[in-house]
Amino acid sequence: MSGPPDGLPFTYHHGTPGAATPIRAIERVAHERRLRLVTTSRPGYGDSSRQAGRSVVDVVADTKAVLAAIGAERCVVGGWSGGGPHALACAARLDEVAAVLLIASVAPCDADGLDWMAGMGEENLTEFGAGIQGEGRLRPYLRQMREHLNEVTAAGIVTSLGSVLPEVDRAVLTDEFGEDMASAFHEAMRIGVDGWLDDDLAFVKPWGFALGEVSIPTMIWQGSADLMVPFAHGQWLSSQLPHASVHLEPGEGHLSIGLGAIDRMLDELVEAHCSS
Repeated sequence: MSGPPDGLPFTYHHGTPGAATPIRAIERVAHERRLRLVTTSRPGYGDSSRQAGRSVVDVVADTKAVLAAIGAERCVVGGWSGGGPHALACAARLDEVAAVLLIASVAPCDADGLDWMAGMGEENLTEFGAGIQGEGRLRPYLRQMREHLNEVTAAGIVTSLGSVLPEVDRAVLTDEFGEDMASAFHEAMRIGVDGWLDDDLAFVKPWGFALGEVSIPTMIWQGSADLMVPFAHGQWLSSQLPHASVHLEPGEGHLSIGLGAIDRMLDELVEAHCSS
């Protein structure tokens, strides 16, 4: 947690794999807008205990406990990539949430009319294909990936995840942001792959809530060049969330869209809160 103690809490849900290590670009922009940045590692990441069999909706109880601990009566939430479904769960089930930001968010695997894996890069096709077959197939694959990512550098991320990184994403994995992504991977897999495993298994089964429960302002940002979460996911979510402000950005990737537009994203999020 960082930022002004009396600031509006911005509860940020990290990607997959990830952890509550700061992305300094987000932290700076949040603090400039007097947002109190609140981040937690989901179960199984870092040194947090595993919650085997968890569903996406289970994040709601954890987030409610965090908000109670800091005395927050109102907040805004956001999620990038695998954090998106968890932010949506909070938007659906927590009265404290005034608005939600989705950055390159995964859509439900049972989404009607969506070919869920179409357009993903090779690594993601292999990963989620294993996830659909269950823990016994997924865990060995993630353990193999951990060997490449556990102590990876920013340059190593580009090498290890080449099939899911278009050029526009490779270009931002430098300097500070590249260091922050590498640090997030190190912390996420410090003990093992349980957090990553349980995220993936949660994504490929029903999430435990309906998108129709989300009745607050929702900001959707998705890039057309994304090879981790295909553009069609953002298009589908845009069609399903009636209170959505939609930003489907041509030429942007999975990482570049968040890094390049975070100031506009948080401006819109704060404005939505003020208007609610």
